[in-house]
Amino acid sequence: MNQPVVSRPLEPALFARALALERHRVTPGGLTVVALEAGDRLHVIDLEGDQSAELLAFSADGRVALTALGLTARPDADFIGQLLHNGSREAAHVRAALTRRGIDCRPPPPAARLWEPGTPAGFSRAFTADAALLVVVAAPGVSTTPVDSQTRASELRLTIQRANPRQALAPPLPPPLGEVVDEFTLCPGTANAYPVATGQYIQVLDVAGRQCSDFVAFARRGLDAGHEIDLDPTVTRTLNGNAYPAPGLYSRFYSRDLKPMLEVTRDTVGRHDTFALACTARYYESQGYFGHANCSDNLSRALAAYGVQARAGWPAINFFFNTSVDAHQQLTLDEPWSRPGDYVLLRALTDLVCASSACPDDIDPANGWLPTDIHIRVYSAKEHFSIAMTHRKTPDADPQLTRESGFHPGTSALTRQFIDYRGFWTPTRFDGYGVIREYHACREKVAVMDLSALRKFEVLGPDAEALLDYCLTRDVRKLAVGQVVYSAMCYEHGGMLDDGTLLRLGPDAFRWIGGEDYAGDWLREQAHRLGMKVWIKSASGQIHNVAVQGPLARALLKDMIWTPGTQPTLEALGWFRFLIGRLDHYDGPPLMVSRTGYTGELGYELWCHPDDAMTLWQRLWQLGEPLGLTPLGLEALDMLRIEAGLIFSGYEFDNQTDPFEAGIGFCVPLKTKQADFIGRDALLHRSAHPQRRLVGLELEGNETAAHGDCVHVGRAQVGVITSATRSPLLGRNIALCRLDVRYCAPDTAVEIGKLDGQQKRIPARVTASTVAYDPQKTRVRA
Repeated sequence: MNQPVVSRPLEPALFARALALERHRVTPGGLTVVALEAGDRLHVIDLEGDQSAELLAFSADGRVALTALGLTARPDADFIGQLLHNGSREAAHVRAALTRRGIDCRPPPPAARLWEPGTPAGFSRAFTADAALLVVVAAPGVSTTPVDSQTRASELRLTIQRANPRQALAPPLPPPLGEVVDEFTLCPGTANAYPVATGQYIQVLDVAGRQCSDFVAFARRGLDAGHEIDLDPTVTRTLNGNAYPAPGLYSRFYSRDLKPMLEVTRDTVGRHDTFALACTARYYESQGYFGHANCSDNLSRALAAYGVQARAGWPAINFFFNTSVDAHQQLTLDEPWSRPGDYVLLRALTDLVCASSACPDDIDPANGWLPTDIHIRVYSAKEHFSIAMTHRKTPDADPQLTRESGFHPGTSALTRQFIDYRGFWTPTRFDGYGVIREYHACREKVAVMDLSALRKFEVLGPDAEALLDYCLTRDVRKLAVGQVVYSAMCYEHGGMLDDGTLLRLGPDAFRWIGGEDYAGDWLREQAHRLGMKVWIKSASGQIHNVAVQGPLARALLKDMIWTPGTQPTLEALGWFRFLIGRLDHYDGPPLMVSRTGYTGELGYELWCHPDDAMTLWQRLWQLGEPLGLTPLGLEALDMLRIEAGLIFSGYEFDNQTDPFEAGIGFCVPLKTKQADFIGRDALLHRSAHPQRRLVGLELEGNETAAHGDCVHVGRAQVGVITSATRSPLLGRNIALCRLDVRYCAPDTAVEIGKLDGQQKRIPARVTASTVAYDPQKTRVRA
């Protein structure tokens, strides 16, 4: 007889639900403190390889207890001691926590060093505690220059296998973000009302993941006067122009009288609902579940103490509720995206009475079929939290809050228009300038843009060339020291993982610069599979960069870049070459300058350590203002790169698109590259049997196309718009289009579908090249 079919989906995001396992992150150049009980087993893991690790352990009576883990102190293992006394706020916080446990770190005791240099990626050591211990683990490292990659710190991971696992599906609460003035836990099927003063913060925390929490708020002044002025989801959607607010410019929740009530400071999930009611008794009754607990009744009971009239259904903000509207206009729901410990952090803009629930819905996927706890914390108005979302390079990766680049003090002085672009706050346009002025400055004079969000990886070791030659489509063996090459990075089936530039810093030292954070992990996976002696180290936090682009870029930079005799001068630097120099003079901050860009103009990219970013920024403006230097945002950059026929991830390519379909077949030298590389067989087949090509389109009239618009010949769809813009210099609307190969001949007439694709069409024709502006590339090569 056949056995019953059992659902066992892979859910790596829920790793924290494991009853006996905990995981912690040690940041590069930082430390983490964990408590162990007798029998607990601690693993310290070097994720990227060649990263040193220090450990201190203290017994319950506050004495150093390294011997309890079988370790001995080393006098030169002093990084933890240095961190604890470096004068930072974080160090003071850790010292205070240690002091509360009776641990005195004056003078700092020496630590144990866990391994010698040269460890491979994934190397680990395990320790079992024979008594209760407080353990401090650090990932030593120092700030380095864009050139020196040997002492750059990378992260460590700690896993703890508990000898006495917890009995409930409730991972330990993460530590508070700041000073807590109130906190409570909501069990499934309960709700609570609570006052929040102006400036205080509300953290709605999903303890075990996949759990919804409905939220309502009232203006306190209104309730005191007998009026119910509540948060209104419809007003909020209308004024923001979004389905729900998010950290950044459009972050506020509004009342029904159009007044701001709260703003989102942080959101680690990015998936919520403002369309549906909080669950109601009638919903469960209609499904055959009579007397089922529901959030609307629970919220009404909680708010009764404040004189709020009960409602059969509350138009709440449904945090973590995963809904969407499908192509048939149906409101659908699925399990929440929230992971254990995810949260939303809100700041009150006026005195409020709030109510939160832990949803009891167990009859559909709304709470992952298993309702769990919600925890609420209210923080003091004296706190200041960074505005951030979170990014994870893999589903089970540790969350990373949105960062500010080293150039942010300069860009934020010129604009408030920022978006989270690949985990960095990046300007979209600049107040007082505007997109068109920024565009023309790049085409006619010179412009500067912060592109620190690009991901940088050092690839080091005797097998570095062999690994990159196998993982990239380009022939890396032909790359000289000081040279840059543009390449695709493909999966076995030929679809693209990323595109980017590769710089050769030495015989066995390379730097890969792309957009995909996962690329570093992927390179490590290939190196491990092949048994190669090579290290891949993330450098995105230590190297920030600006692009200086436009006809006057060379004139601006030639007097501010000093180079030694072993390096080319700025004026002599060739296209797709780089130099290593300093700002202004021999003792200036170290820089790397590459003759690369993303605009189709003469241009350079300047790479520096974040600590030197503002010095570079100020010098650029000092010398650049007489030349008409203008800041450049993402919106103007998009116009420039579309004119230049340059591709963008998620638009011209994804993991189902090969380099030929993406318009960069030139970087796949199938005829001349003799060595094997990932995806070669698939790309040989795809190149011999092409189905789609990237082409340029010129539209009739003044209406623009948009990404995702369908492209037709007659009734049939034959392509899709990948990117489109109105070209200010050309005076017409242009687009990039992925088109069936049968219709790619120049001057072929096509139609771009609007509305439903049939009711309205914009006539267009296929152009001779994807490059609408300077197709011979005379300007970028100038």
